Amino acid sequence: MKLKKNRKYNYKPRYYKGEGSPYELKHKFDKYRKTINPPKGIKGKLNAALDEYQNDRDDTVNRRVFIIAGILILLFLFLIGFDLSIFLPQS
Repeated sequence: MKLKKNRKYNYKPRYYKGEGSPYELKHKFDKYRKTINPPKGIKGKLNAALDEYQNDRDDTVNRRVFIIAGILILLFLFLIGFDLSIFLPQS
């Protein structure tokens, strides 16, 4: 199945003196991302996302993600009643 592409209009208001279209919607980080391209399939999008992740690594973000994941895992274990004493040395 092919998806229908959106139409693009080049409308420019009569008294507008700036560059480009004033109605163009852009995210402020689009110019820095490589994954914002025409659709190229799931495999192409996944490869582009992995390439972007490998080239633009940020260790503080990775550390923050691991800390949040650890807290969520401990919270889940507490909610289901998992006994954490098996990890402590027996005296």
